[in-house]
Amino acid sequence: MTLERHGFQAEVSRLLHIVAHSLYSDKSVYLRELISNASDACDKLRYLALTQPELLEGGGDLAVTLTTDKEKKTLTIADNGIGMNKDDLISHLGTIARSGSAKFAEELSNAKTQEQKVSLIGQFGVGFYSAFMVADKVEVISRKAGESQGWRWVSDGTGEFTVEAVDKPSRGTDIVLHLKKEEGEWLEAARLEHVIAKHSEHVALPIHLKDGAEERHVNQQAALWTKSKSEITDEQYRDFYRHIAHAWDEPWATIHFKAEGKIDYTALLFIPSQRPIDLFTPERKQSLKLYAKRIFITDQSDEILPGWLRFVKGLVDSEDLQLNISREMLQASPVIAKIRAALVKRILSDLNKRANDDDKAAYESFWDNFGPVLKEGLYEDVTQRDEILKLVRFRTTASDGWVSLTDYVARMKEGQKSIYYITGDSLDTVARSAQLEGFKAKGIEVLLLTDPIDEFWIPAVEKFGEAEFRSVTRSGSDLDTVKASEGEKEEEKKPVAENVDSLISFLKITLKDSVKDVRLSERLTDSACCLVADSGDMDMHLERLLRQHKRLEASLPRVLEINGRHPLVAAMTKQAAKDGDWHELAEAAWLLLDQAKIQDGEPPADPALFVKRLNTLLAKAI
Repeated sequence: MTLERHGFQAEVSRLLHIVAHSLYSDKSVYLRELISNASDACDKLRYLALTQPELLEGGGDLAVTLTTDKEKKTLTIADNGIGMNKDDLISHLGTIARSGSAKFAEELSNAKTQEQKVSLIGQFGVGFYSAFMVADKVEVISRKAGESQGWRWVSDGTGEFTVEAVDKPSRGTDIVLHLKKEEGEWLEAARLEHVIAKHSEHVALPIHLKDGAEERHVNQQAALWTKSKSEITDEQYRDFYRHIAHAWDEPWATIHFKAEGKIDYTALLFIPSQRPIDLFTPERKQSLKLYAKRIFITDQSDEILPGWLRFVKGLVDSEDLQLNISREMLQASPVIAKIRAALVKRILSDLNKRANDDDKAAYESFWDNFGPVLKEGLYEDVTQRDEILKLVRFRTTASDGWVSLTDYVARMKEGQKSIYYITGDSLDTVARSAQLEGFKAKGIEVLLLTDPIDEFWIPAVEKFGEAEFRSVTRSGSDLDTVKASEGEKEEEKKPVAENVDSLISFLKITLKDSVKDVRLSERLTDSACCLVADSGDMDMHLERLLRQHKRLEASLPRVLEINGRHPLVAAMTKQAAKDGDWHELAEAAWLLLDQAKIQDGEPPADPALFVKRLNTLLAKAI
């Protein structure tokens, strides 16, 4: 059989060097990763065998076996799980960090602490390559269940790998590590047992260790979730979370409970303390594992938890799922639907308790990480909307910290009937928006929204209690109905320029279809003008998002509001009242419109013409 040679895909030399030399402070994690991969392979076979029992041909209990060979200086991690064929080896082991090699390298280089570096492990699927920390050559000998041909994958981790056909008498995968000279400790049984006890004690299948002629079972193989909470230590919960989530952070919250009644099931759920990098991938996949009587069923069913809770890790083990259930039957199962509803209710209940704890900083750290995802539920799940609204937190113009809607409503001004908000791309940009000037002058608090989902859930929710959500970038803000509180007297306003109506008429004629209307503003105090959406029109930030994603071709005409008290508007008003050549005033009108666009983060319609007009005006002024 011809030996085939292939080059790794992506930035392999850089990535393998990073994994082998920079990613981990503790080399022992390689063993945990390889055992976890072996466990996943066995779980996958167990699941597929429910509908394809022939895959278990050859028998044997599913297990992981570690074998040391002191003469050859090799450590072998073997499993009798699903196995891989030639295509699988090339695809799974030849494409490093499939979710984004360049992104992985970038994130790693930006990580400031060792903990941040280690947390990348579960986010990019690079665990296998940690073997190169202790090995200068890695062999993978595998045969896929249901196939007769075995294959060998070999690499020294420098940029290439080889694949060739070999004889392998049984299904599964053997990973043979040819240890570096200085890594002899991994041939010592005591060292291996210590690492297994630390990281892989609760893997739900037996782990055997062959050391010379001796073979023994070295893990408890206990399903942690079946134990009483009083029997489980925080360290055991943490280690199990890291095992099942392929993560290295601490769980922010642990939810462990057993439901008994019409449906019996046990749930062991974790909320991470760090945001996974793939949290916002378009697939929005959740990775909660489903077991039936301790037998793994799937971790790919979106029916277990909704997409807006995809940050939750862990498992559910039910006594009421049939073991011969197919994936299609699973998705339509009323049992799953009831479990899903109960899980959502329990998670939101626990979050509500944490949100009302005295330790506000702890909840705010959760919101920093997963708030944008939780807000997706406001748009998608009408039944849970009220509960989620209790959990939502906002940045506002009146506070440096996070603010709940309950707190906001309690601080509303006399005469204020709406919850005001503004949306944009960044907190700094929206906080400096001209549209906020009138609200700040009256001390009216405004929500500062910077997540793309904000444009969608607010129209769906419409109100909180009796207060409607209202964008400050829309016309008709009703500022005149709101009274400033005692001690917050509004500054005495300058009079509106005389004959401002004549300027408004001139602007309408000059700007024509470039604006929908021109109006006198009640919201502006410092700026000369701003653009706002007319009542019933699409919000301006949403329009910008749709144009960025090619869902909208051209900008919609907006309402131009002018500040009748501003010196520039006053000067233009005087000019408009005069008879004669209005060419210079027309040029100023276009500059006024371009100014409003720039304030909203939009470029002028014609940047070159904008510069020409500005230079002409400056030359005359100077």
